[in-house]
Amino acid sequence: MFTGIVRHVGAVRSVGAAAGGSRLTVDAGPLAEGLQLGDSVAVDGACLTVAALAGAAAGFDVIAETLSRTTLGDLRAGSRVNLERACRLNDALDGHLVQGHVDGVAAIRRTDRSGGRWALELAAPADLTDEMVPKGSVAPAGVSLTLTHVGDGAFGVALIPTTLRETTLASLDVGAKVNVETDVIGKYVRKYLGQLSAAGRGGGLTIAKLREAGFA
Repeated sequence: MFTGIVRHVGAVRSVGAAAGGSRLTVDAGPLAEGLQLGDSVAVDGACLTVAALAGAAAGFDVIAETLSRTTLGDLRAGSRVNLERACRLNDALDGHLVQGHVDGVAAIRRTDRSGGRWALELAAPADLTDEMVPKGSVAPAGVSLTLTHVGDGAFGVALIPTTLRETTLASLDVGAKVNVETDVIGKYVRKYLGQLSAAGRGGGLTIAKLREAGFA
C-alpha cells in the first residue's frame, strides 16, 4: 500500500530483456537505504517488487501484463520516474490510499499555466472517469492529487509548487501518457451499485444520478 506522496524522482539506468518481460533498473537514490529484496516500490504509480540491489540501483522484473497495461514499457535509460516505498501501518496517510495497481493510461490533453496556476487536463477512457468525482482523489504517475473536474473521457488536476518540484509532472508535455489509479473506495461503490442494478434492486440508481443529487 502507498499514499501517492512521491519521495524521490529516480533515473532509469537500464532496461533489458528478461523471462516473460523486462528487467528495469532504477537509481533509487536515498530510497535505497534499508531497501531489501522483495520490498515493494511504486514506480510511476505501478507497484513493483525489488528483485536485485546494487548500491542505489534497484532492479525490478516487469512482466508482459504490466508492460501492456502501463507506461513502463515506454521507459528507456535516462527516463525519470516517480518513486515511493510501501508505507508502514504507523505511517501518516498524507495523500490517499493507493494500491499501486494501475487502472489505465491517460494522456495530457491540455496544460494551463495562466494566472500563477498550473493545471492539467487529461484524456482518459470512460471506465476510468466513471470512477472519479470532483474533489475526489486520483493518482496519475503515482502522485496523489485532487480532481478539479471530471467529464466524459477527461479529468483535471491542479499542481502546487511542491508537487511541481518533487515529481515528474512539471516536465510532461501535451500528449505525454501517464499511469492512472482511481480511488479504491470509488471502485467498490461502483461495483456495489452495479450489483444492485443487476439484481433488480438498484431502483435505477447510478453514479450519474448520485452526482445529480449532490451525493458524489
